[in-house]
Amino acid sequence: MTSSVAIRYTRNLFLRSFCAVYLAVFVSIYYQAPGLYGDHGVLPARAVLENSHYKTLSAKIHYKSTLLWLAPYLGLSTSAAIDVLALLGIFFAFTGLVSQKFCIVPVFTAMWSLFFSIYQVGQVFVANNYDELLLEAGFLAVFIAPFLPHRRKVKTPHLDMISFWLCRFLAFRVLTGSVLKLLSGCPKWWSLMALKSYFETMPLPSPLARMAFDLPYWFLEVSTVYTIVCELAVPFLFFWPGRTAKITAFYAQVLLQLGILATGNFGHANSLMIAIMLSLLDDQFFYGKQKPRTVLNVLDVVLTGVLWIALFFGTVHFFGLRFSTGGVRAEISFTKMQFSTLIENALPLVVLLLIASFLLVVARSTYQVLFGQTNSSRNPVWGFCVTVFYTIVGALILTSSSTSLLSLHPKTNATAISSLQRAAYNRLHKTHIVNDYRWTPQLADYGGRPEIILEGANHVDGPWKEYNLLFKPGNVNQSLPMLGLYLPRLDWQFYWAAQSTADKQPWLLSLTHRLLHGNPDVLHLIDSSDLPFSTPPKYIRGVLYKYKFQTAMFKGAWWVREQVGEYFPAHSKDSPALEDYLRARNLLPAAKPQPLHPAWKRVLDPIRQLSNQFEGSLLVWAVLATAFAIIVSINSR
Repeated sequence: MTSSVAIRYTRNLFLRSFCAVYLAVFVSIYYQAPGLYGDHGVLPARAVLENSHYKTLSAKIHYKSTLLWLAPYLGLSTSAAIDVLALLGIFFAFTGLVSQKFCIVPVFTAMWSLFFSIYQVGQVFVANNYDELLLEAGFLAVFIAPFLPHRRKVKTPHLDMISFWLCRFLAFRVLTGSVLKLLSGCPKWWSLMALKSYFETMPLPSPLARMAFDLPYWFLEVSTVYTIVCELAVPFLFFWPGRTAKITAFYAQVLLQLGILATGNFGHANSLMIAIMLSLLDDQFFYGKQKPRTVLNVLDVVLTGVLWIALFFGTVHFFGLRFSTGGVRAEISFTKMQFSTLIENALPLVVLLLIASFLLVVARSTYQVLFGQTNSSRNPVWGFCVTVFYTIVGALILTSSSTSLLSLHPKTNATAISSLQRAAYNRLHKTHIVNDYRWTPQLADYGGRPEIILEGANHVDGPWKEYNLLFKPGNVNQSLPMLGLYLPRLDWQFYWAAQSTADKQPWLLSLTHRLLHGNPDVLHLIDSSDLPFSTPPKYIRGVLYKYKFQTAMFKGAWWVREQVGEYFPAHSKDSPALEDYLRARNLLPAAKPQPLHPAWKRVLDPIRQLSNQFEGSLLVWAVLATAFAIIVSINSR
């Protein structure tokens, strides 16, 4: 539709945005690592690696690919090695954020490898789509970055076309995975009241979630419609040939992500999605330079307008939007069977259209390198070879990723996926270069949100006193937090455990064991400023409550709650049953510490002591603020 436009500035902004996300993630991991993965942490990382202690290095890497295997050769313990990996990640991300000279392939390869190494021992605390998304997007960022500084100072659209197309394809898969919300038949989504429940029951709501919960019903209905349209219809504009459609799709998606970011604490997820969405833009968007109005430009604007008008009237028709005395009302006008049939028939066609779009981008890229005015035109053979390499990588990702798209519907999952596709997906998914993004298909109807509260006592008959975590609902009078890019992984996991049973959550009994022994690293992850006991109690139990937002906003408590029942029985410090349970899963604290060279200890201890002076989310903001202050200082010279 339009000729190739420069994206040099866009590429730099894209890469530095990724550095900001990586920086927040590494700082967050470093801060929480001792309590989560230390020798006396909830899930010790050394326990994951101990079973392969006597294997050769190559066998260890084959078993679990992580740089932590190098720790003994460097005089490091496993827990200290995690600190080193996180600190290296912070260093690389910080330098890339403050200077685009460091936004290069070696730096992005290092950040991906460091995060992947920690992910490999992260266990249940990284069992979420957001960390997988960072691994997949971070892998693509390696192909977008120049190999060395200034190597892409001249336009290279033949490479950027393919790599940015893969980013749009990733965003497309992440968003359209939400089709399961309707395919599952969830009554809250089909009644368009999903957001009413979502604001109250999301993992870690923010203060604005409480405000959003009280919005008029008609507004929540329309917002639900907007969410569905943004996730299932707007992503198709990512592949429209014209730039105007992509820009308008960018605005729509950023609005959605900002809404999620404002009302919920999802760590780096929404900021990462916005960074990925930058692949929809070009330099002209930021510079605002008016180019001569051509027939193609006018046609691009006109067709984009037609697309949005069609999308608007389609939304009005299929969601029954209408004005009433109480505002705009909506009601889905198609049946669950009709929607299921539509998705079944559409998924193979969507994959074919994506293949056609990719081939078109490859053709344009090849034409640019052979006949266009690019830096590779000086050496077309080399430029063509690089383009072929990018094409092969893109084809592998497209082939394997189509498996996750086709598996969204049971029938296409069984009939439309070849064994070759499944094999490609399984191999790439092992390193999380390609993932299957399946967001929670149904909103559970608990009549509130289930929450596990840990209670301690010095006598089995009580009185029982509560332990409070820092960020999840507990104390009904405690206000909700606004965390930004910080993800408190312990608080986050409590949400999912409350929807399961204690026997499936061994980490929770490991946490109980650490609290009974008063482990300082674990206490650092909870509200240690208001501990119910000056010394560890003799007993700790788990109690399940149901929380609801207080009806009168800003009057008294934030929550009202009622006790549902016992989540797990009281355990004592020396309980044989608890000890045997943890021993069987290799979760007891190590009796003997791993060796750590004194030189490492002299370096790492002061850094840890300094970081412990901050609360986790404040530490993330402090590091980011420092980076942005340096950027402003450099640019003002």
